Amino acid sequence: MAAPITWRRLVHSVYSPAIAGVFSRISDRLFRAQERRRGSAVLLLAPLLAQAEPAPRHVSRPTGSAGAQGSDGLCTHFHWMAEQVPAFRVPGAHIKILTSPDQFYQAMKARIRTAQRRVVMASLYLGTGQLEQELVDCMEEALQHSKENSHSAGLKVSVLLDYTRGSRGQINSRTMLLPLLQRFSSQMRVSLYHTPDLRGLLRLLVPQRFNETIGVQHIKVYLFDDSIIISGANLSDSYFTNRQDRYVLLERCGELADFFSELVEAVGDVSLQLQPDDSVTMLEGMVHPYKGNRQDFAAAARKRIMEVVSLAQVRQQLLRHRSKEEGGMSECEEDTWVFPLVQMKPLGIRLDEQVTQRLLTDAGPDSTVYLTSGYFNLTRAYMRLVLGTGARYRILTASPEVNGFFGAKGVAGAIPAAYIHIARQFYNQVCQLGQQDRVRLHEYHRPQWTFHAKGLWYYLQGQDRPCLTLIGSPNFGYRSVHRDLEAQIAIATENEELQRQLQEEQEMLYRRSSEVSDSTFQQPDRHVKLWVKLVTPLIKNFF
Repeated sequence: MAAPITWRRLVHSVYSPAIAGVFSRISDRLFRAQERRRGSAVLLLAPLLAQAEPAPRHVSRPTGSAGAQGSDGLCTHFHWMAEQVPAFRVPGAHIKILTSPDQFYQAMKARIRTAQRRVVMASLYLGTGQLEQELVDCMEEALQHSKENSHSAGLKVSVLLDYTRGSRGQINSRTMLLPLLQRFSSQMRVSLYHTPDLRGLLRLLVPQRFNETIGVQHIKVYLFDDSIIISGANLSDSYFTNRQDRYVLLERCGELADFFSELVEAVGDVSLQLQPDDSVTMLEGMVHPYKGNRQDFAAAARKRIMEVVSLAQVRQQLLRHRSKEEGGMSECEEDTWVFPLVQMKPLGIRLDEQVTQRLLTDAGPDSTVYLTSGYFNLTRAYMRLVLGTGARYRILTASPEVNGFFGAKGVAGAIPAAYIHIARQFYNQVCQLGQQDRVRLHEYHRPQWTFHAKGLWYYLQGQDRPCLTLIGSPNFGYRSVHRDLEAQIAIATENEELQRQLQEEQEMLYRRSSEVSDSTFQQPDRHVKLWVKLVTPLIKNFF
């Protein structure tokens, strides 16, 4: 007697081109309609469709560049990510690595000026200097042009910032954007995310300068029509001039741009809305982040944001099925996978943490990982994986003089010394385990600059160029995992030109570094006072 048919086999057996076409048309309408935030029954198909996809074939990895291993090999190694987060397949030729603050700044200005449909900016804050004003002026020009030109009358500008950081001081991010909001109220939206953990007596007692330590909106996404810049850089003059970060520009990536636009919109919907008179309000029916019930707010926000992630995952699965049936773009053209990774632990969202842990867990003796963070403060889980797995690690962090808090007044001025102490503790652990050859620590040096780069480059066995990178806002530290809203992307690529750009980026950063040794901590400027050592656990959790 034949075995009873399972739901998985049933879905897989009936998934014909005709069905694929129906699902595709449905999904297009679901995702393009203005009411898409209400959700859909298509979500119920997510587990079935994920299981119905055939398992990737195992392909051995030859030595040489990652491109030499073919799409099946790379798919085999990183396909598990598509089971946890949306997976966007794009041409690697559409991705460019930017390497300097000025490139980042000029790329944003040029694309704001030419935007026809949408400009979406998500950052911790917007600075108040001349360079930031020029960026605002570009938005004003684009909005004015959309009013005068019927072909681009639909331009919308959406800005998402953190409430605490964006409201600091009398002249702040809000006052920078108010003129645009007052003049173009129907085309402009400014959302200010407020952590639900800063509430009650704590909100009254914590000084304004330090209230952001409780938790912030830390996502850095800059979107212009179908082009996106993912970075760790904020919208502030130092990030445009002499603060080294990482930046990746993805052009003509409409599906990915739609995802990030919808993600920022979702976070914006659960945020305070800036009004033309500088007051703030919540959208009707939304729980207030610090006046309402904390659990109710987190649940509502999680539902709204995960709806975007889940729908994108289903839609990409549907599109992949349709592409296979219709013989879409060749593998040579779509040679790169982009996986958005979102981390919002205060809201119960842990996708980035889960993927990063799996990636570090799978990094065996045949892999090399170059990892960088401006604030080197690995969580215990990440620390255990770095010290306990077999991969070779080259870790780059800021030397004290390029730490963003170097020379700061008050307690903040002790933060670079605290990071010296953290680095020494880590280095001592490496030495105690006898792993100095496998795990090496480097410090970035550059006169008159600060260092804010974060992410990693992943090399498989025998490769001289990375096949995967993580790039975005997370720092791999306690705050990134537990307190803030974060987003980055994993880019897995077979495109040799993109691999070359990633390799050059990695070399450019590490070229300005020196390797840490015992003698490093014997230098006079590395002496850490006892009181700083005592407060370092506190600093690790809040900075």
